[in-house]
Amino acid sequence: MSLTAHCFVLERNEYRARHRPIGGTRDRASARSHSASPARWPKLDSNGVSQKCGLLACELIRVSPTGRHRYFRLASTEVAKLIEQLQSFAPSYPGVTPGERRASLALRACRLCYDHLAGRLGVEITETMVHRSWLIEDEPWFRVTDLGAKGLSALGVRPALGRTCMDWSERKQHLAGPLGAQLAQSLMDKKFLLRDNKSRALRVTALGNEGLGTIFGISAPTVQAA
Repeated sequence: MSLTAHCFVLERNEYRARHRPIGGTRDRASARSHSASPARWPKLDSNGVSQKCGLLACELIRVSPTGRHRYFRLASTEVAKLIEQLQSFAPSYPGVTPGERRASLALRACRLCYDHLAGRLGVEITETMVHRSWLIEDEPWFRVTDLGAKGLSALGVRPALGRTCMDWSERKQHLAGPLGAQLAQSLMDKKFLLRDNKSRALRVTALGNEGLGTIFGISAPTVQAA
């Protein structure tokens, strides 16, 4: 289906859900049947439609027609990383409710940035590895040294290329790329970190506090949410 055809389908089927945000990586545009002719459809504010069409034209999102529905997703991991980096320029707003404040603190303390560690813990681990000469920052790369390969072997992490990634909450670089993904997965596999069921936040376990202290010299109070 062409882009023009997609836009027509969106305009026809999304007039009652045009302001629904594109949440996460997927959004469903409900296709509602309408017996009236196109000329009798309600006059629409088509901002939602035009935004999606613009994102499609720029190849930032993709659409998958499934029956009467249209499913939207980010076009690639590169787009997801770009969005994360753009968040570093966004103003910070405090949570309005106690639940929102707790969620904000948890995300700032430790979270997944796509497939690697971010937040205060992610930045501290990265800075520790650079300080110990485990990593050499060579923008936009983090390169593992022989000393780093030896240190990371304790976690079962193999030498790989790392990338710099701007942390939106700390305004500092954290480790991304294949090396960052390996490290994050290793810490979760070892139960040092547990994923939150409702967000990208990660919680440091008692085992994690001990392990992070042993391997990186990071104490428990440092990584807990303030």
